[in-house]
Amino acid sequence: MSISRRRFVAASAGCASYLAAAAPLLSASALRRWSGAGARRMVAQTPFARIEELGDGMFAIVSTPLDGDFTTVCNGGIVGGSEGTLVVEAFATPEGAAWAAEQARALTGRWPTHVVVSHYHGDHSAGPAGYAEGGESAPALRATAVTRDLVQGSPGDEAAKAPWADVVVVPEDGPGEIDLGSRTVAVVPRGGHTASDLSVEVDGGEGPVWCGDLVWNAMFPNYMDAVPSRLSRSVRALQAIAADAFVPGHGPLADAEAMSRYVALIDSVEEAARDAWRRGINSDDAAEAYEVPVELGEWMMFSPNYHQRAIQAWMDELAGPEY
Repeated sequence: MSISRRRFVAASAGCASYLAAAAPLLSASALRRWSGAGARRMVAQTPFARIEELGDGMFAIVSTPLDGDFTTVCNGGIVGGSEGTLVVEAFATPEGAAWAAEQARALTGRWPTHVVVSHYHGDHSAGPAGYAEGGESAPALRATAVTRDLVQGSPGDEAAKAPWADVVVVPEDGPGEIDLGSRTVAVVPRGGHTASDLSVEVDGGEGPVWCGDLVWNAMFPNYMDAVPSRLSRSVRALQAIAADAFVPGHGPLADAEAMSRYVALIDSVEEAARDAWRRGINSDDAAEAYEVPVELGEWMMFSPNYHQRAIQAWMDELAGPEY
């Protein structure tokens, strides 16, 4: 079942206290990863996010909401070229988007000319009004028609949704391109986390890949709107890209090893759900029994019900006509 943007933002607000309570329970090594220890060169850091350099004119925005500061919430990025600057994601608040835009100007010399939103969930889509601040022209907002319609059709502040009236629609039948002058960025339609997701891939997949919420790292994924089998296919397609860095929707930057751990994690969820389905166990009881395999390390959750959501999403799919 789909959840409205208003309900998602409200639920996200409730996660702040859960994260703040859970963060101290992480191991020292896990906390170091979240704090940026061992990260690539950091060019900016705030209580709610840091920016890591990925290459010439390319930067990852890594949100750090463990203390309950939800200014940005999701990860994103900045990609500069000779004729344009792209920011990935509109973030959870206009303040978060405005901060990202200011950082883009400081790092590339240009206010964003393009913004790509990976999917409709409020932590990625609620802040585009912030890109019109700073006395600059608002950048072109790009998303799929499905994402646009889900945002516009949800209850909430109409003024906050106003920037979505002029979205540049990314076709769902194949990759689109954004020409930044000295660099071309591919915007690739995918799905599985929601009905319509986008990844952003630089330099033919040889550069960084922004995965949206198709990929999470060190945070257990949210299956709220997921079609799990499609999610699995999309994740494996991303894993097959020979990229030097993967920017997940949430959590620290991922490399090939981290992508393998993530695939193993979603496979373990599928195995648990299929086993419960065969045995006639409901998702609540299956989630109570489920544990992330020890060898996959620690995976923090925005909410304590994420295991149940994941297993229920698989059960909903298993009950469908294709099974």
